[in-house]
Amino acid sequence: MHACDQPTLAAIYPFDARGVAKRFRHAAIFGALDVLLPGETMRFCNDHDPLPLLAQLQTRHGDGLEITYRQREAGAIVIDFTKKA
Repeated sequence: MHACDQPTLAAIYPFDARGVAKRFRHAAIFGALDVLLPGETMRFCNDHDPLPLLAQLQTRHGDGLEITYRQREAGAIVIDFTKKA
């Protein structure tokens, strides 16, 4: 079972980037992360490892965002982004 298809806790919100047009993808991700409250998590699913995005998030959020890979296989990337207090 793909990690994006697994049930999640109330404080984990799924974001499947595979269904978002590439030209809107980063803006949609930034917007979704901006509305997370401290302690909440966005479970990000994608078909490739988003290394440029991760660099942008590090610049934008610094230590305020915890990044945890849940699945890291070719064609199946799942990352939890948790907003810190």
